[in-house]
Amino acid sequence: MIKAWMLACTAALTLAACNKADEPKPTSDKAAEAAGDKTLAAGLAADSTFARAIKAAGLDGALAGPTPYTVLAPSDAAFAALPAGTVDRLMKPDARKELTAVLSNHILPGTMLAADISKAIDGGGGKVMIRTLGGGTLTASRSGDKLQFADAAGIKATVLDGGGERSNGVIYPVDAVLMPTK
Repeated sequence: MIKAWMLACTAALTLAACNKADEPKPTSDKAAEAAGDKTLAAGLAADSTFARAIKAAGLDGALAGPTPYTVLAPSDAAFAALPAGTVDRLMKPDARKELTAVLSNHILPGTMLAADISKAIDGGGGKVMIRTLGGGTLTASRSGDKLQFADAAGIKATVLDGGGERSNGVIYPVDAVLMPTK
């Protein structure tokens, strides 16, 4: 029994070492070049509600690592527009699972530059479905010259500016909180 356990531990450590070497690098050389070594985690305003929520959910380490993501970061005004008490409730330790689900709905795997999203929207006849890190789906479209993302309930978040390219992805500030499906 002990021999089998030791063999399993050795195999797990070997796989972990191999997988670490194979971690994906930023998918956009342009973003990595523009940002240098500044990560998504470092690009969030430390005093923002979104940054505090990312830290409370324990996602700050992932956004500081080498894996590329596209982050739709709701503004403080977007969080303030939620029903009274929602942010305070989500920030409590016993609501960490729900907070993580909400935040994961704002994180997309890989680096998606605005130009690439726009091309996909054009190719999709005016909209494109994009998977979130949390397993949900957002619908990307345009309203005038602005990118918009809608959740399953139809809440739309408009991108407020062109985004901030980082070494491991890009951050787009948005004007609404997109909720996951329950």
